[in-house]
Amino acid sequence: MKGNYFCGVKFLFIEKGNILIRNAILSDAKILYKWWNDGKIMLHAGFPNGLGITVKEIEEDLKNDTDEKGRRLIIEYEGQPIGEMSYRNKGSKTVEIGIKICDFTKQERGLGTIILQMFIRSLFEDYKFEKVILDTNLNNRRAQHVYKKIGFRKVKINYDSWKDQLGELQSSVDYELLKAEYLNFTKDK
Repeated sequence: MKGNYFCGVKFLFIEKGNILIRNAILSDAKILYKWWNDGKIMLHAGFPNGLGITVKEIEEDLKNDTDEKGRRLIIEYEGQPIGEMSYRNKGSKTVEIGIKICDFTKQERGLGTIILQMFIRSLFEDYKFEKVILDTNLNNRRAQHVYKKIGFRKVKINYDSWKDQLGELQSSVDYELLKAEYLNFTKDK
């Protein structure tokens, strides 16, 4: 992880080869607007019609991001934005994360696994979190495969626990990854 200052704000990024994970900045609101309002991209999050959010609303949300509370991040591959991530400090050295590879041509290429590994290592080593948690739609088998491959442990399945934008019942899976387990899991890889 590297740190620089941009307009007085610490600007963090994680870089490996052609992959860059960086803070989302105000000028990213337009690409986030495009992605978050696309029902195909937001389907697994329960928004088949997109979020219906404005650029201005996204800009306001980005202004409230901090390293301590949480941030939205942009994933770049070969210099182009391909997706987004987020983290939220939940207290007790626990962080909740989310990830979306929004460029469909970059899915199914192993990038999600690499990006998550980069991000998780930084959360454990640089931010000193001890546990990473996340959830995903029970139908999102591709994401579950990636989480298992990285070492996440399935904690709970929440059957018919929420309704999507169309009023259809959805189920989700809760995952967690402890720092000690992750370091042990990755030491031989």
